[in-house]
Amino acid sequence: MELRQIQYFIEVAKREHVTEAAVSLHVAQSAVSRQIVNLEAELGVDLFIREGRNVKLTPIGQTFLEHMEEAMKVIDNARREVQEYLDPERGVIRIGFPSSLAAYTLPTVISEFREQHPYVKFELKQNSYTELINAVVKGDLDMALVGPLPRHEKKVKSHILFTESIVALLPASHPLAGQRSITLNQLRDDSFILFPQGYVLRQIVETACKQLGFQPKVSFEGDDIDAIKGLVSAGLGVTLIPEITLIDNLPRSTVRLHVIEPQVTRTVGVIIPSERPLLPAENLFFEFIRDFFKVLDRYQD
Repeated sequence: MELRQIQYFIEVAKREHVTEAAVSLHVAQSAVSRQIVNLEAELGVDLFIREGRNVKLTPIGQTFLEHMEEAMKVIDNARREVQEYLDPERGVIRIGFPSSLAAYTLPTVISEFREQHPYVKFELKQNSYTELINAVVKGDLDMALVGPLPRHEKKVKSHILFTESIVALLPASHPLAGQRSITLNQLRDDSFILFPQGYVLRQIVETACKQLGFQPKVSFEGDDIDAIKGLVSAGLGVTLIPEITLIDNLPRSTVRLHVIEPQVTRTVGVIIPSERPLLPAENLFFEFIRDFFKVLDRYQD
């Protein structure tokens, strides 16, 4: 079994089309077909069902694909480890983040890091809270910034960077807009604009409301922080969002108010895999981001 055969097999399985796989691989279709046939002959099983020009994995083909994808991750990590051992200053860091940390937190940290390590490259992936944790567990990401930090996920290690307030964002025309702070109970009868069910920020808001004995009336949902802010700006409801998302970007026709009862907060931190060590470039960034927020916290105190 050759590495080239595995690469061809994975590409065909992903695209379910030999010609499209060949184009993506920049090789002749006949070369791809021949390697697939050789691989099946060596294994003694059919990996694909042929359906005209399309192909589909057999059940054993699907099982084989899962193992080969894991094997390729191991090979890629080994290659990266060798390269970064030779020169960690030219490594690649794959990092994930949610939309609530996209506008300020992550760009600020990466910018500061690149001042000291200009040749380290980043592959950035924005995703939901659960998907980010799963990607770190599976090895698709090296680390992720998340908030709040997971408590019961054994396959990741969590390191807190800071704790931030969840604040209310109201239309400027709202009756409470002139106040400096509010209690959450004062928004009991308002229409809320929140993330969809399953998003961790939705859970934080609903938990806070539940403490006061009510369920927020959700008029609109958005899976992006900027979309939610835009809906509030249009006067379509109120929301509770992390304060850091408003540092440089308070939407027009809105006001930000602190919630004093109950105080709603979230921890923000970085998660890394617990079952494999960080590569040299990854460790450089991991240590940097922890030190960065320690220094920032001292200045804020």
